[in-house]
Amino acid sequence: MSDRRDQLAAALRGVQDRIAAACAQVNRSADEVMLLPVTKRFPASDAALLAELGLTQLAENKDQEAGPKSRAVGEMLPGVDVRWHMVGQLQRNKARSVARWASVVQSVDSPRLADALARAVDAALTAGDRSSPLDVLIQVSLDGDAQRGGCPVDEVAALAEGVARKSELNLSGLMAVAPLGWPPDHAFDLLAKVFERTRNDHPAATEMSAGMSSDLESAIAHGSTCVRVGTALLGDRPLTSP
Repeated sequence: MSDRRDQLAAALRGVQDRIAAACAQVNRSADEVMLLPVTKRFPASDAALLAELGLTQLAENKDQEAGPKSRAVGEMLPGVDVRWHMVGQLQRNKARSVARWASVVQSVDSPRLADALARAVDAALTAGDRSSPLDVLIQVSLDGDAQRGGCPVDEVAALAEGVARKSELNLSGLMAVAPLGWPPDHAFDLLAKVFERTRNDHPAATEMSAGMSSDLESAIAHGSTCVRVGTALLGDRPLTSP
């Protein structure tokens, strides 16, 4: 375990150095950018080590992995407040489960999903499974490819209005993935424009989640406040879940 901790600590320093350098290039403070580890297909022990290293906000892509993993980390680190983010495509029938473990859902992409999450959060609050509303980000489909998830650019404003009206949800901002084949600068420039319009309408929506291991520098240059990093931090993913 100490070897793995040393590996993660070294990788963390490397990613933090990249974030600091990217911020310096555009006169931003590195404190403005949260490093969000994506721990999919890595064991709960890795997630716990990252939390011990100070990364107490962690992300998962699939509910069926995240639920058990979040509980396991809670047992390993009693008393440590770990906030879990759902960053993968989410089906409405998973909303009730996600509402029990997620502090943030970054992949809200339709009014029907927002409705399902609001109902699930209301039920979880009533049952005592959570104590606060759910922070949500709208996932933007920059190229309109529905297969990859995301709300089309021209529908973001309406979805944001709908989310903002729900007391069970807090509209925190926008998230996007650079489309395959797009130069990252082009993708994140478009996202930044959509984000600016959204923030003008909803001043509390201050989060722009963009950038991963391969393109975080470009995302930071365009205003990202959260980079979602897996490979650069944890290494190549196992073929199957532990």
